[in-house]
Amino acid sequence: MRPRALLFDVQGTATDFHSTIVRAAVAAAGELSPDQDWGKFVNDWRAAYFTETSRQPADSGWVSVASIYRKTLDPLLAAEGIDLKLAARDELARAWARLDPWPDTVPGLRRLRTKFTLATLSNADVSAVVEITRHGDLPWHAVFAAEMVGAFKPDPRTYGLAARYLGLEPSEIMMVASHKYDIRAARELGFRTAFVARPLEYGDPALADAEFSAEFDINAVDFLDLADQLAC
Repeated sequence: MRPRALLFDVQGTATDFHSTIVRAAVAAAGELSPDQDWGKFVNDWRAAYFTETSRQPADSGWVSVASIYRKTLDPLLAAEGIDLKLAARDELARAWARLDPWPDTVPGLRRLRTKFTLATLSNADVSAVVEITRHGDLPWHAVFAAEMVGAFKPDPRTYGLAARYLGLEPSEIMMVASHKYDIRAARELGFRTAFVARPLEYGDPALADAEFSAEFDINAVDFLDLADQLAC
């Protein structure tokens, strides 16, 4: 049975956070540390974000992702000896809400939206998903984010939120992500699954898990391939 709606992870799956944040970091602090490995810096920053979100108790109330990125930036800069001014730090942290889409994202979504309802299901704040959507002109029909239920993926409540607002059963929805933990959690709840390989998500292909797996309903190299496989 074909799904009626597709849910998309945003950071990493639909957008290229690594290249975007590397460029923002170079613009903000390149002169202060010309020999800095900014690719590693961004990956360390992303890892710090995951560590912080995994520590948030399910019943502790919402902690904004924007505050997490801002909080984790200072110790990373200190560890590298980069004395960035406060305004520049704030601006660099805000770059996570202006992520550029992968080249295949917009054309792929335009094809997919001709046959499916498209929506986000992101751990990013609602305001960040809206800004990213506007920045990249991403053609979703709806925006859902973990903030709306107060729990980060892979908490089951995040997936249930999307199904409830779409008015569909999980079996009628396909979760699309480049992160296997995300679609595995959705699959456990009865969602269809599509894995999209993003070998450059962390800049170095050796750092990404881009291998296809038979456990998912669809394995795709990008959104255009996904559209092909869904006959769009």
